[in-house]
Amino acid sequence: MKFTYFILLTVPLFIFGSPKSFDFKDPKGVNTIIFQLDALLESINGSAGGISGTISYDPKKPESTKGSIVLDASSLRVDNSVLQEHMHGEGWLHVSKFPQIVFALSNLKNIKTEARVLKATAEGKMTIRNVTIIMEVPVELTYLEGLLEKRNKTPGDLLVVRSKFKVKRDDFGIKPGEYLDKVANEIDISINLAGACPTQ
Repeated sequence: MKFTYFILLTVPLFIFGSPKSFDFKDPKGVNTIIFQLDALLESINGSAGGISGTISYDPKKPESTKGSIVLDASSLRVDNSVLQEHMHGEGWLHVSKFPQIVFALSNLKNIKTEARVLKATAEGKMTIRNVTIIMEVPVELTYLEGLLEKRNKTPGDLLVVRSKFKVKRDDFGIKPGEYLDKVANEIDISINLAGACPTQ
């Protein structure tokens, strides 16, 4: 009787599995976000590497994927040092007061799977300069079971997240309507991030 009860308790766990938590703070420092502002007179291109956050993912229930990607705003870089100083400054991102840019993911929808790649729309909230807006972002997720060791020399799984999307600086109160000939309102963002779930 006790054995039967044990089987009844464990079978649902075996069938449905459980979500895994993937950490996006990459010890290799490879995870990067690329951004571009293409205005009439100037094109600004840069990157950022100060990425952290966790995502909970269950390959059997991808629609329930949730978590957050956090960017250290001070890690945003452009080649021109004066431009970078302005970008970090009080009038623009004001990174000393608003040190993080966060996308909080609540779920996935419109899910399609092609080979190993899961394509979907990520629903969530983007917060920049303490202003939060609801966003839908196209994403591609690649779940790589058992391949963390090949990347980080640690047993476990990988979750690779890729996305290309746009944000508008005036949505976050960043100099709305100003300097549009040199600093575009629309910002193109490209991400290619790997999260790690080490074997316990």
